[in-house]
Amino acid sequence: MRVASSTSARGEVLEVRVHPEDLGRVIGRAGRTAKALRTLVSALADGKRVRVDVVDTDS
Repeated sequence: MRVASSTSARGEVLEVRVHPEDLGRVIGRAGRTAKALRTLVSALADGKRVRVDVVDTDS
């Protein structure tokens, strides 16, 4: 897993790169784990706009 940060016109972007075999674990059942990760990041963002993208390493 790798996490990269970049800035766009819409705010900060955190890109979480995972191996394709682990993508299901990171996203979780019905997206619950990914949603929890996004909720945690937004709580820590202190009012700033932060987008979390989960992508596999093949793309």
